[in-house]
Amino acid sequence: MNFEYSEKSLALQKKLKLFMATHILPVQEEVEAFHKDPANAWKKWPGLEALKVKAREAGLWNLFLPKGYGDLSPGLTNLEYAPLAEIMGRILWSSEVFNCSPPDTGNMEVLAKYGTAEQQERWLRPLMDGAIRSAFLMTEPEVASSDATNIETAIVADGDDYVVTGRKWWSSGAMDPHCKIAIVMGKTDFNASRHLQQSMVLVPLDTPGLQIVRPLSVFGYNDSPEGHAEIILDKVRVPKENLLLGEGKGFEIAQGRLGPGRIHHCMRLIGMAQRSLELMSQRAAVRSPFGRTLDTYSSVRQDIGNSRCEIEQTRLLVLSAADKMDKVGNKEAKDLIAMIKIVAPNMALRVIDRAIQVMGGKGVSGDTPLAHFYASARTLRLADGPDEVHLSQLGKNTVKKYTEA
Repeated sequence: MNFEYSEKSLALQKKLKLFMATHILPVQEEVEAFHKDPANAWKKWPGLEALKVKAREAGLWNLFLPKGYGDLSPGLTNLEYAPLAEIMGRILWSSEVFNCSPPDTGNMEVLAKYGTAEQQERWLRPLMDGAIRSAFLMTEPEVASSDATNIETAIVADGDDYVVTGRKWWSSGAMDPHCKIAIVMGKTDFNASRHLQQSMVLVPLDTPGLQIVRPLSVFGYNDSPEGHAEIILDKVRVPKENLLLGEGKGFEIAQGRLGPGRIHHCMRLIGMAQRSLELMSQRAAVRSPFGRTLDTYSSVRQDIGNSRCEIEQTRLLVLSAADKMDKVGNKEAKDLIAMIKIVAPNMALRVIDRAIQVMGGKGVSGDTPLAHFYASARTLRLADGPDEVHLSQLGKNTVKKYTEA
């Protein structure tokens, strides 16, 4: 197990860090102030497209898509991409500059892996070019969606079309003004076996019957411009060629999509935690309550030391999962993927909380990224499956592993 980064990854890390320092950090406060202004809800920061052009020219584009997708892929392994996602995770909005932000990354992987040539030409190419954005519609307000087999949205065949009817929420990306396509999970056969009822279908956002009811906030943040929407699908009609892979394949696609998505989230969480540690250390070195700087207090040193240990432990676990995904595939790496999905958000929350405490009142304000980091990390204990689901499955697999003999 060798976690030394390849020369290709090291070169991209150097280039990405330079790009972040030169182009992202100088405008960070401007971008965040723009999105905090209610008048700018669901609008793009005016300078975003110029940054995307620069990133593409620098060769920092679509870095996420793993090997095996021909000219669509830059050819990085998950292990090579991990430190790049960590660097992007240090600033919440930066991933879009490099066309590496969710839910587009997961949707592009679905289209690359399961899409027909026609679906790829119509939707994947524009997504890879950054010309459009996308949404993923799985979770529903009326059922316990942590069990995806509960989903009740109906996808009913009618002649040459499917008619989609249901209500979705936490539809990531749907509020973005450039969002043009949604991947919708529903049921084509309510009477089939439990994991063969679901299918996924491509639904353009301008299809009649698709209504965005409202944006949803996360701990008071609207996550503009992409946001999370509640959506009604009222007899939405799409052609049958919009179906992905085939009827009854929705659960299979979901499992294939969520594996890479989960590890990408964990990589970015490490970036959030690392930046929080740096901010905590810098603050501790300059603030002087009771006549001496915070970094001279044993309790603060312990918080900083524990944070560094926990970040490195999680980083190594994520690299181990990435390495296994590369070598034996996502299915064989499922236990490690579950582990990192459990460990990474909880680690980030502890580190961010310590940083907030050292920062004092400034830590809970909008003057640092810590409060937004905390909201994002806490949300990821639920997104892509709550901790309890991952722990239950991991426990089940572990018992099976040690009792099979």
